[in-house]
Amino acid sequence: MVAPVWLYPALALTTVPRTVTVGPVSLFDAAGQEALSRRAPLAARLRPRQLDEVVGQAHLLAPGAPLRRLVESDRLSSAIFYGPPGTGKTTVARIVASHTARRYRALSAVEAGVKEVRAELEGARRALGEEGRGSILFLDEVHRFNKAQQDALLHGVEEGVVVLIGATTENPFFALNTPLLSRSTLWRFEPLSDEEVRELAGRGLLAEGASAEPAALDLLADLASGDGRVALTLLEVAVALAGPDKQVSADHIDKARSTRAYRHGQEEHYNLISALIKSIRGSDPDAASYWLARLLEVGEDPRYVARRLVILASEDVGLADPLALVVASAAASAVELVGMPEAALNLSEAALHLALAPKSNSAARAIWAARAKVQSGPFAEVPAHLRAANYRGAASLGHGVGYEYPHDDPRGYLEQAYLPAELAGERLYEPSEHGAEPALVRRWKKRRGETDGPEQDQPAGEPPPGES
Repeated sequence: MVAPVWLYPALALTTVPRTVTVGPVSLFDAAGQEALSRRAPLAARLRPRQLDEVVGQAHLLAPGAPLRRLVESDRLSSAIFYGPPGTGKTTVARIVASHTARRYRALSAVEAGVKEVRAELEGARRALGEEGRGSILFLDEVHRFNKAQQDALLHGVEEGVVVLIGATTENPFFALNTPLLSRSTLWRFEPLSDEEVRELAGRGLLAEGASAEPAALDLLADLASGDGRVALTLLEVAVALAGPDKQVSADHIDKARSTRAYRHGQEEHYNLISALIKSIRGSDPDAASYWLARLLEVGEDPRYVARRLVILASEDVGLADPLALVVASAAASAVELVGMPEAALNLSEAALHLALAPKSNSAARAIWAARAKVQSGPFAEVPAHLRAANYRGAASLGHGVGYEYPHDDPRGYLEQAYLPAELAGERLYEPSEHGAEPALVRRWKKRRGETDGPEQDQPAGEPPPGES
């Protein structure tokens, strides 16, 4: 009789090839294995042993899907399994072991180093030479390998000594060397859908001999965020909280949520800050509040968030609201002075101010245009009248000669050349029509005699009537 799926023990992450017979199992060993399987976490007890038992990833594992066909035909080449935690990457890699005639070895990048990798490659070369048998090396958490460690793998993969299966939660285009990535097929594992999480929870309830209210399963699916391991961990705690009757309610799931560890990898770090910046740039205060909260809840350094807000204040708000930079800088100082969790209030105020403010990227465009001019060179000479003249002999060199001091004019302005002759007439600053910027430009043009009408002062950061 075939044991039901929830009784399968966890497959140990070991360097013993799964395709090698290791001798008879004693009654003592069998008893120990049975005891271990009963004590293993629910997620380990439910780990699938066949592709049909895997929940989710139908685009890869459904009958006829590409990854499934390669696994079942034992023709899988070097591959990177990339996706969020709890989506089946390690499980599928272990299932490969039961479908291959090749040696199957497994390492964890958390524990292994260059020495262990080289030992595995040497063993693979011996097996290939002595037995004519290829090898598969599964490397969990492959993104934890540094460049030197990844380079140690490269020759073995390139020469076909091993087929590498690397599992990673980090974007491989950030985490892996380009040569290693280019020699591997990238398979993307997607987060489980809410329906798939409910299916997985149903298996967990059956294994635990428990039941659950529909509202509890809905909340579980929401909290899991597509992570099957999180779903089963929360469910196991909730069943324990439910007591002898094992009737799981939404309240039990809610109380179990404190056991959840938030995911925040390198790619998620960039994704969340990108969402915050784009929401503020798009003037959505609600989205700005949400993404700010997400960043803080996953443990992002509040100083990093504050720095990004200071940058945004100049890049995306700029002269449309000159106070934006003051507010963002004050929030950054408050983070240093106050610290978390109270500094979340300061960051919230700054994020909302920036989201609500009128937008202008003229300051950013001006410096980008100016730097492009400089970088396309050659460097233009500083005009003689603008050169430093505060040392003896400067006048004999012509430095500072002809410079007019603007404050000597009642207007506080004098027309004279400030750009190098090669850039005379060049326009690098293009003002926007938003917020306070038009009033600043009108005053500037008035001083230059370019417009008619009375010059009116406008408080900094406050748009003129009828403008936003």
